[in-house]
Amino acid sequence: MMKAVVSKTRAMVIGRGWRVAVLGWVMLTLVACALPQVQAEDRLFLPVTVDLLDHYALPQQEFQGTTVAGLSALTYDPQGDRFYALSDDRGKFGPSRFYELALSFGVDQGQQPGFHQVTVTKVVPLQDPQGHPYGQGGLDPEGMALASPGHLFISSEGDQGQNAPPLIGEFNQTTGQMLRSLPVPQRFLFDRPGAPPRGVRNNLSFEALTVSPAATRANLQQPFRLFTVTESALAQDYDDNPERPLQSRFLHYLVAPDQVSLIAEHAYPLDLEPTGAIVYGVTDLTAIDQAGHFLALERAYGLRGFTVKLYQLATGGATDTTNRPSLAGALGAVSPIRKRLVFDFAQAPFAVDNVEAMTLGPRLKDGSQSLLLATDNNFQSTTPTQLILLRLRGY
Repeated sequence: MMKAVVSKTRAMVIGRGWRVAVLGWVMLTLVACALPQVQAEDRLFLPVTVDLLDHYALPQQEFQGTTVAGLSALTYDPQGDRFYALSDDRGKFGPSRFYELALSFGVDQGQQPGFHQVTVTKVVPLQDPQGHPYGQGGLDPEGMALASPGHLFISSEGDQGQNAPPLIGEFNQTTGQMLRSLPVPQRFLFDRPGAPPRGVRNNLSFEALTVSPAATRANLQQPFRLFTVTESALAQDYDDNPERPLQSRFLHYLVAPDQVSLIAEHAYPLDLEPTGAIVYGVTDLTAIDQAGHFLALERAYGLRGFTVKLYQLATGGATDTTNRPSLAGALGAVSPIRKRLVFDFAQAPFAVDNVEAMTLGPRLKDGSQSLLLATDNNFQSTTPTQLILLRLRGY
């Protein structure tokens, strides 16, 4: 009798345990189904999104004997609450120069932030290390970043026809005089006559420039990071197969008061060139944190007009390509920078022109982070410069 009771009791316990186990498995399954499925690649990126808030037309105008046009770079000075806009004038309409801009923002009846007023307040001509103005064609200024109070970094695409190599220089914010130049590796310099193709292709060089976010808060004794990327592939990296995307080269510098070092280089995969494109590449770059995340502008121009896209970049895990002679056909041999589309300006409710400039701006009245873009009107008197205001979320 006792054996029968024990057997029955064991059966009940085992049956109850089995039911509890099954119920637990079902509940875990239901919970797992309810949770969002996160892909491994998602962990590489910040949850960045943008809202398109407003746009402003800045008419071409004369200011202190110069033509305010051809704006190819923007940077923001949070201490002075001023923007600086770089003109890509090679000396045709005035000296190579940058402008100081005062921008004010307001809100509309729906409390949405927008532009209130844009005023040109100052122009600063650029000078070589000896304090002389650059001759016509001697400088093709395209990228700019404020690293610390008083010091701007400016990149020049160079001009092979003028025997002017590509350049990244530190300039005095007040006088415009170049203080020093950063080392540019030989593999980026224009090819020599009779030698195999090498270096940046003409007008496809250092269009973009940015510094780590902490740089604008640092004093001059603290090292910081500076980044640039070629607008398109180097001559030795060029792949003429239209079914394979070209790869630009992304450079990572460490800048200290008495030394500058190139510490890494990565492959940046461009999108496939749009059908009918005449010009296509990276026009600007903005660092958004200290952990290797950036925003990048890619711009195309051709038979369909302008195409502009904003991407988030994640550089972590990208292969260092410093010692790689060529990237042509190397898509499977190196791990490139990863990128994710943030905004396609084809969705904008207005026609977007030749966007070449981008910078983080001040906090807006609602506390959100502003992101400002500007267009290069190529000195076309009937084409105003577009300023575009975005709200950046998720970082």
